[in-house]
Amino acid sequence: MTVLRSQHDVLLLDLDGTVYQGEQPIAGAVEALSAGSEKQYFVTNNASRSPKHVADHLRGLGFETSEDYVVTSAQVAARMLAEKLTPGASVVVVGTDALSDEISNVGLTPVRSADGSPSAVVQGHNVETGWGALAEAAFAIRAGALWVATNIDATLPTERGLAPGNGSMVAAVRTATGVEPEVAGKPAAPIMRDAIRLSSAEKPLVVGDRLDTDIAGANATGIPSLLVLSGVSSALDAVRAVESERPTYIGFSLDVLNQAPEASLVGVKPGWRASVEAGVLRVTHDGSTVVDPLDGLLTAASVAWESTGWDTVEVDGSDVERVRQLLQA
Repeated sequence: MTVLRSQHDVLLLDLDGTVYQGEQPIAGAVEALSAGSEKQYFVTNNASRSPKHVADHLRGLGFETSEDYVVTSAQVAARMLAEKLTPGASVVVVGTDALSDEISNVGLTPVRSADGSPSAVVQGHNVETGWGALAEAAFAIRAGALWVATNIDATLPTERGLAPGNGSMVAAVRTATGVEPEVAGKPAAPIMRDAIRLSSAEKPLVVGDRLDTDIAGANATGIPSLLVLSGVSSALDAVRAVESERPTYIGFSLDVLNQAPEASLVGVKPGWRASVEAGVLRVTHDGSTVVDPLDGLLTAASVAWESTGWDTVEVDGSDVERVRQLLQA
């Protein structure tokens, strides 16, 4: 049987919410990823840790990888700055030492103060970021420094729930300066382009849990994508997705990589029907097949994306309670 992963030479995998949640692997993720032979690159917007640290963490959770297969937004941001600045130019770093190291690695000089007319500011996630660091960034940007944000994720998934992400801190600097940063990470194209280049991918598949970063990033670079419902975005989010954030495939877990592509491809499935009537997206199952909640979701998304003027969802049929729960959350 042809399975989804066999159609691609490289999987470009998100981390938080896709393969792990905090310090724990997502159930079944290790086993699902180990079942194939294609290259697997881990592509993360989180700029707080070095590629080695990320790889060590993944290996500690049971995944087989190395730092050569990790692409971080910190690396991409540093590369973007190196292409625009003269060697040795000073860059105000708002972020961790790992981000500072990436700036050094490309021949630039990391600093923590706006004194001395630095050429640029790079801003990445750091749980220790406070007012002082944001103020230094604002001073430099107002004085004309180039500003690159590693990513603009508003939230960051943790074991306790969603916490403020780098995008929330970027918003503070944006408000203080009136300036928009250049962005390295998803959904901006630079990180995906770097991952494709580094992996020599010809038929990549982006795999992630967020519509607004992973899936939007894939669409921005013309790459097919798989949304796994193990992290931030929900089934209802997927059905309501705007055009730029619509995935090619949807699955409850990474195990859909080891199933036939049709099993997770968005489209109308046997036994299911969906239509829009009087502002309601109505999803029904006719009883002719065994109820598969994923099939109901894939059918609903397919019709919803082609329709307008609906704001609520109703699900009818026998044994469809799970689908109802997914789409009426």
